[in-house]
Amino acid sequence: MALAPNQLALSEEESAMLAGEHGEAVAMCMRIIVGVAKANGAEKLIEIESAHADGTLYHGEAGLDFTEKLVALGGKVKVKTTTNVGSLDLLHPTLVHGDEITMAHGRRLMDAHIALGCEPTWSCAPYQAGHRPAFGSHVAWAESNAIAFVNSVLGARSDRYGDFLDLSAAVTGRVPFGGLHHDAARKAVLVLDFSNIDSKMFSEDAPWAALGVLLGNKAGTRVAAMVGLPGDLADGGVTEDRLKGMGATSASAGGVGLFHVVGITPEAPTLEAIIAPNAEHIIITAQDVQEARDQLSTTTSDKLDAVSLGTPHFSVDEFRALAEAIGEGPKFAEHIDFYVSTSRDVLARSKVLGYFDVFTNAGGRVLTDTCTYVTPVLNRNVRNVMTNSGKWAWYAPGNLGIDVVLGSLVECVASARAGRVVRDESLWS
Repeated sequence: MALAPNQLALSEEESAMLAGEHGEAVAMCMRIIVGVAKANGAEKLIEIESAHADGTLYHGEAGLDFTEKLVALGGKVKVKTTTNVGSLDLLHPTLVHGDEITMAHGRRLMDAHIALGCEPTWSCAPYQAGHRPAFGSHVAWAESNAIAFVNSVLGARSDRYGDFLDLSAAVTGRVPFGGLHHDAARKAVLVLDFSNIDSKMFSEDAPWAALGVLLGNKAGTRVAAMVGLPGDLADGGVTEDRLKGMGATSASAGGVGLFHVVGITPEAPTLEAIIAPNAEHIIITAQDVQEARDQLSTTTSDKLDAVSLGTPHFSVDEFRALAEAIGEGPKFAEHIDFYVSTSRDVLARSKVLGYFDVFTNAGGRVLTDTCTYVTPVLNRNVRNVMTNSGKWAWYAPGNLGIDVVLGSLVECVASARAGRVVRDESLWS
């Protein structure tokens, strides 16, 4: 008998999972997956190869109760599942100064994810901490920057998953077949053209954060294609970390889950390969980029108390660039707190390569397992912070009640040494 439109069809195994034949934890998660599938009009479920759990950061009792309930029911993840940042730095416990109850509950939440069989990556950038899904593979990733990256830069397929749904997908190994899992949903309905802008503007990392604001503002939740960006690194072109930063900012300023950079990202060898019929075209100017940059700075003061890098988590390449910028020059000014947030995996590799020592010898501190804009790490007297991260600049003023200045990595190092904000305005002309 033919199915009615949008009627959800389950396989025999999926029906058994829903009926409790695979255990109560699986049944509970399957009810969530099926409920979302029906609400979204999905006709079937599909198997996933991996998941990235975002609910590891303690926001309240509901997330802790849900995760510990799964543990109590004997739940285990069915697919490789990495963990997003938590509420503590388990390697450097003295860096976080939250209240005792929040920290205790944060630890319980992290422990519960481990009990479910999740991998303790504690990173918002699992794609640079040992897990890179293959092109075309279906995954269930939560955390906005990770979703944008896995779809756009790796070409795997994930819709937007959040707390509860991420673990439900991991325990069942299933997600509704909808959203960005579909070919049609991955076509660009918007084209942003940067061809009229001198490529020198993109020679540092900060303008790529500004591009993220532009992308988020223009696209919202739509899929956009970007043309005219420099692809040759020698001319200030695209790197993986610049795409990471741009995607993270666009997911914060808008709701971008997938973008294409024509000639660079894997699904977009040409514009024709990924453009939808009747797509909107917008010409971007240098002034547009400058105005986007200004959205990421809340003060024009040159006063500086701290520098924060690593949102999303720092990569090995970023540690190398930081070590090169520091070189053998003087240490950071005594009153400047300089933090880099990163994953355990990247920290270990950067220590072997010597980048960690260059940074810490200059007076810097490394945070793992969490991030400075979501947990209380910065000194309570800090008021003005510089960063090269568009995502950090977007959220930190509201989260922390501080002012922020966006600058390049090189400018952040120079400012930390000078003890005040140092920026090269010619970069933006």
